[in-house]
Amino acid sequence: MMPKQTFFNLPHEKKQTLIRSAEAEFSRVPLYQASISNIVKEAGIPRGSFYQYFQDKEDAFFFLLDDLSRKRQEVFTNLLKKYDGDLFAALEEFFQIVITEVENLDFMRNTFLNMTYRIEDSFLKMFSGRQNEEQFREVSSLIDKRKLNLANDEELHHVMKILKSVVVHNFAAKFARNLTDEEAINNFTVEMKLLKKGLYYTTEM
Repeated sequence: MMPKQTFFNLPHEKKQTLIRSAEAEFSRVPLYQASISNIVKEAGIPRGSFYQYFQDKEDAFFFLLDDLSRKRQEVFTNLLKKYDGDLFAALEEFFQIVITEVENLDFMRNTFLNMTYRIEDSFLKMFSGRQNEEQFREVSSLIDKRKLNLANDEELHHVMKILKSVVVHNFAAKFARNLTDEEAINNFTVEMKLLKKGLYYTTEM
């Protein structure tokens, strides 16, 4: 789902006003409770105008979430470059950056406390493999696979699915359990170290 072309044709200021109004509503309440009436009232437009720009409130929500995801992917790819392809180092700093960010905090809280598969997939597209092949290829090309015990790209795909689940779980736990930033970061770091080290102990040579 995408906004209609009429949305993209709006003057910049009107477009930003509508985006800010939608962000405010989805930050106030989760998607299923959000009101188009509140969005249009805040934006100062007739209700009918909303449907000239978006199919429904889900369309507006996922437009905002996809935009946030694009920004997150840029952060993550820059971190992979910073750490010379070290996937775990990049992930740990990525989590710290996102979890300590004040901007969009309420939007993220409502999103992660009302998680669906579609929301999870949209927020972390760069981890989603086949469903978002272009983003996955970009991230994959930056990962130093020599540091990973992987046989092929298929195994990388499954590893990224596992890592995505850990990332999403820790974001959700931060808000559901009202953890401090320090507590959330510590929990995530411990889980990343366990995954990096591996869990199966063997004495075989």
